[in-house]
Amino acid sequence: MRETKKWFTQAEEDLKAAKDSLKSGHYNWACFQAQQSAEKTLKFFLYSHGYTSIITHSIKELVRECKKIEKGFSEVESYARHLDMFYIPTRYPDGLAGELAPAEFYEMEDAEQCISYAELISESVKRSSKR
Repeated sequence: MRETKKWFTQAEEDLKAAKDSLKSGHYNWACFQAQQSAEKTLKFFLYSHGYTSIITHSIKELVRECKKIEKGFSEVESYARHLDMFYIPTRYPDGLAGELAPAEFYEMEDAEQCISYAELISESVKRSSKR
């Protein structure tokens, strides 16, 4: 169980880092860190329910697995799909079409929305874990 808890601890730290990146204007990093927070939160939930190996980084796929355990995860499925779009292009210059680097492309609104979705996924995990 201690190993499982580390996933949630890191997810919370990633969310704090996303908020710090938002404040400092590093919007691409805020988006990525929010994506990471959601991914690790969902992995925490699955590991705490007996999963032993999780290969995917897709938040939507993780939510689908979580729905097998708790139907309430349906409410965050659209947030998961949205966050999946920030896994690679926020970090790699060739992940986006056009001439802009990720640091130039992403805006405050993107970061705020990603953080909000990560928070909603975290709340869903917290509610489901109490049951």
